[in-house]
Amino acid sequence: MLALLLLFLLCTRSLQEDPGFQLRVQGSVTVQQGLCVLVPCSFSYPSRVWSSSGQLFISWFRARSHMNYDDPVATNDPDYEVQEETKGRFQLVGEVKSRDCSLNIRGARMEDEGSYAFKIDTRKIKYAYRDKKLNLQVTALTEKPIIHIAEPLESSRPTQLTCSLPGSCEGGPPLTFSWSGDALNSMDSGALTSSVLTLTPRPQDHDTNLTCQVQLGGAQVTTERTIRLSVSSEQQWDSWPLVFMVIRGILMAAGFLLTYGLTWIYYSRCADAQGPRAESSP
Repeated sequence: MLALLLLFLLCTRSLQEDPGFQLRVQGSVTVQQGLCVLVPCSFSYPSRVWSSSGQLFISWFRARSHMNYDDPVATNDPDYEVQEETKGRFQLVGEVKSRDCSLNIRGARMEDEGSYAFKIDTRKIKYAYRDKKLNLQVTALTEKPIIHIAEPLESSRPTQLTCSLPGSCEGGPPLTFSWSGDALNSMDSGALTSSVLTLTPRPQDHDTNLTCQVQLGGAQVTTERTIRLSVSSEQQWDSWPLVFMVIRGILMAAGFLLTYGLTWIYYSRCADAQGPRAESSP
């Protein structure tokens, strides 16, 4: 019995000191509340630990948990139940046989903050990479939406505007959009709850505010961005021909008056010059 115990201790120590066990992952990752982040990760192990024909299961645990009894936050091991608070949000996205342990975190919550440890299990050997941990920091949401305008706004011409939130991802918390602004007063309220807005601006909408607000469902946090609309009026562009006609008329009138004035001065001087000679002849 003592010999078996000594053999077990020697095997455990050799595994811990084996340089073949390595984990490559960022030491610290920061994500804003409600947003998503992909944590690249890869691992290695001695060739004697696992062959391609065998089973290999990987798991991420909270560093403070007991890896043999507590549930992981993400795993491909069917013998484990994932923790309820991370189910569907923490997911392994890499190919295990390619030694990829990348972790995708969606809809980050404040309570997700902390350290995480990685473990492999071949059903013959279990190994926890405790010397290299992932420290996750979750900060308050400061990211603002982006409002994209498909083309310059012109009065009376429908134009699409799109609102998006950087850092959000498919499968993350549902996003609720709402638009507000003086330019939307005449629009149906149902059209103001989509990420895409079709706006037909009026001349009076120029230089008014337009706001897109985004609420993240799971995190129950809200962020918004406000822009000022720049609307060119079609009437302004249509009035240019009239302006040119008026200017042309003014120039023609000025030219006519100048010609008439010069002609009048010329003939007046000629008449003055001929007057005395006509009087001197008997």
